[in-house]
Amino acid sequence: MFTRFRFKDYNFRLILMLIAITVIGILAVGSAQKSYQSKQFWGFVVGFIVMIIISILDYTKILKLWWLIYAGNLGLLLAVLLFGEVHGGARRWLNVGIAVQPSETAKILLILFYAQFIMKFKDKMKDIRVILLAIALMVPPIVLIIKQPDLSTTIVIFSVICLVLFMGEIPYKYILGVLGVTIPAAILLFIYVLQPNQKLLDPYQQKRILAWLHPEQYELEEAYQQLNSVMAIGSGQLTGKGLNNNVVNSVKNGNFISEPQTDFIFTIIGEELGFVGSAAVILLLLGIVIECFIIAHRSKYISGRIIAGGMGTLVGLQGMLNIAVATGLLPNTGLPLPFVSAGLTSLVSLYIGMGFVLNVGLQCEQKYNN
Repeated sequence: MFTRFRFKDYNFRLILMLIAITVIGILAVGSAQKSYQSKQFWGFVVGFIVMIIISILDYTKILKLWWLIYAGNLGLLLAVLLFGEVHGGARRWLNVGIAVQPSETAKILLILFYAQFIMKFKDKMKDIRVILLAIALMVPPIVLIIKQPDLSTTIVIFSVICLVLFMGEIPYKYILGVLGVTIPAAILLFIYVLQPNQKLLDPYQQKRILAWLHPEQYELEEAYQQLNSVMAIGSGQLTGKGLNNNVVNSVKNGNFISEPQTDFIFTIIGEELGFVGSAAVILLLLGIVIECFIIAHRSKYISGRIIAGGMGTLVGLQGMLNIAVATGLLPNTGLPLPFVSAGLTSLVSLYIGMGFVLNVGLQCEQKYNN
């Protein structure tokens, strides 16, 4: 069950980057909302311990429970719809003594499931029936997340699974065929959801898109957060105003950003740590993504390649979307910034995923050292 490895083969670069970005997150969360800092710290401690334990196990044996992983994921998402708590008009949390968000764990569990699925059918990934089965298995969890509703998480999970299947060596003709259908469909869908009588999005979701397109018309409503976010980041200049500052002209201190410890934590970093702090976060995220892809490239099993590549894709995509929202480049999505935003489920889930990446990396070293 445990992996035999040499201590020097451990990927300390990745671990140090994870610690560094999480520490920045803990400090920024504490500055944004002091009451969340302790939770974030203990989330880091728990996540880090679980990551180390997972990293020394044999991930190939854990993946043999792939159908249990899939069923457990569906069970959690179904429990949210049946027993979940409603906050801000969305039912996304289960109260089990602490509030957990199963849509965050779903991101990791689906990467693990598809890693074993592709490993199992690696010689049949060119068979259209296997591809259709992979797509069909994607539908139930995505539908359950849409019903919460959580459109942004749905988009992230769908995108990550599509890239995971691409890494599973699906023939290019199928990929090009899907792109040929989805890109025009996405454009038509975007045009449709802007119409006054559209039925696809909830009103608040449509307003977020309209506020992004016409911020001057919604500057006191839906565009309020993003306009203030851009102003705050710009006001940080090179080195920022300092964490926990009492500056009068601070956007954060003026309470012009609601819930800054979660979706808009990058705003706090930009305003209080400036360009230097913002660049540090972006470079750390980029370094984590690159390290994941290097491990994926060196993996001796296709399942390891999927796990490492999938986690790299998840961190990179979600990080890019969060920062794009904070800087006004995309509509407000409600996605957390990986390893930085407040949220125990997100933080611990990501560390679990990174535990598997480290595990894959150790077995890569075995291959190269044998």
